[in-house]
Amino acid sequence: MAERLPVILDVDTGIDDALAILYALSSETLHVLGITTCFGNGDITNTTRNTLTVVEMASHTVPVYQGASHPLVSPWESTAEAFHGPNGLGGTQLFHPQLRPESESAVEFLRRSIDQYFHDLVLITTARLTNIASLLLAFPEISAGIRRMVIMGGAAFVAGNVTPVAEANIWGDPEAAWVVFHSGIPITMVGLDVTTQVPISDCMLKSLEPTAPYYALLQQAVDFYLGAYNPGAPRGDRKAPLHDPLAVAVAEDPSLCRTHPYPVDIELRGQLTRGMTVVDWRTRSTTRPNVDVAVEVDRARFLTAFAQRLRFTKVC
Repeated sequence: MAERLPVILDVDTGIDDALAILYALSSETLHVLGITTCFGNGDITNTTRNTLTVVEMASHTVPVYQGASHPLVSPWESTAEAFHGPNGLGGTQLFHPQLRPESESAVEFLRRSIDQYFHDLVLITTARLTNIASLLLAFPEISAGIRRMVIMGGAAFVAGNVTPVAEANIWGDPEAAWVVFHSGIPITMVGLDVTTQVPISDCMLKSLEPTAPYYALLQQAVDFYLGAYNPGAPRGDRKAPLHDPLAVAVAEDPSLCRTHPYPVDIELRGQLTRGMTVVDWRTRSTTRPNVDVAVEVDRARFLTAFAQRLRFTKVC
């Protein structure tokens, strides 16, 4: 059996982060060293507790490290409650996890792990990039030790989901994104161009095996998520994007998405465009590409793998 790929998940656990964590922890090819938390789909207390809850429900003891509670520069603006509920998991009645976050901070854990797994470690980020930027600002030399980052974030050739041009994770801390995108780390950007093509549905949720230990949580949380993306639509017809699980899947199997190398920058000052991932797709561009942008996804193969791994019996 091939050696498993060491990864760290950086999350702001809302509903699709929860699905991404379950997907990663059930992998036979990923070795999840730990999970770091960030503000985003809730405040840092909620996102950390949600992460611990999901890990415990999955019967894992992977360590969880609490990270940033606010962006690098700007005050935190919460925009996720409409899609993730007041507690980040759709208002679901949460269990009180016995697991507790580690005493070591997210940045300390990231630095130690990169040193230990120098040039082997892959970072999978499904949150604002504040933790990673904080690491790079404190230890700029650490970028050479990261094998790759797979970032759920950005919108290359499609509209944003917070503003007309900005995706939530980049918009939520564009200064942090700028630091990361200019770090020289090999980056795969799994943005809205592909994540909106891989939805979960009412039909799939209905097929979740009742014996799954996280059955009750997902039934309530994903139902909220489907309703948020389809206000007023009847149950049975609703679909919602699996943003974060796709990033985990691409880290595990890069062939799931076709990527193209592009120069990508982050807009920081535009009154209407702050947080935009500005992709230079001109054929005569002289700017060196810094990001592999996912532009196509093997929808059927990903959804089949996702359903099998999380114990949904149908893809529909």
